[in-house]
Amino acid sequence: MSGTDVTVEPPTKKTFGRSLILGLVLALLGAAGGFYGVQSDLLPIGNKYKSDESGAPPATAGNSVGTLPDLAFVPLEPLIVSMGQGSQMRHLRFRGELEVIPRHKAEVERLLPRVVDVLNTYLRALRIEDIEDSSGLMRLRAQMLRRVQIVTGADRINDLLIMEFVIN
Repeated sequence: MSGTDVTVEPPTKKTFGRSLILGLVLALLGAAGGFYGVQSDLLPIGNKYKSDESGAPPATAGNSVGTLPDLAFVPLEPLIVSMGQGSQMRHLRFRGELEVIPRHKAEVERLLPRVVDVLNTYLRALRIEDIEDSSGLMRLRAQMLRRVQIVTGADRINDLLIMEFVIN
């Protein structure tokens, strides 16, 4: 063999641990930088409403009053759903509003019986553990919004606002 033979040693656990920690630190820094960029409007993503013709972003609580997006709201009748079994029986009271595009408000109002049905069915299938989880409400809201958008059409509903969500 030649005089340039190189012996390669397998990575040790110590080297692997350092690489893992370095990778995690870099991932956290990247996530924090991305979050900051979106929140401070340095990146043009994550803006729910488009800017006006002047190119200025929509007004927020800290800015002067600007034009508000054209929205309409459709209230949902309060829902009371029983949860649990036997002596552990509890009730969930839910009340919400749908944020709709104004030109579709009448169509969404005509579909309210279907919306209430899909929400009743979904909420009835939940367990107490699903709700008591720290991120449970956000996950439930996203699931309910998706189901409502399937019933009404995704292009009609912008958001589902939770006005009341109480377990007793």
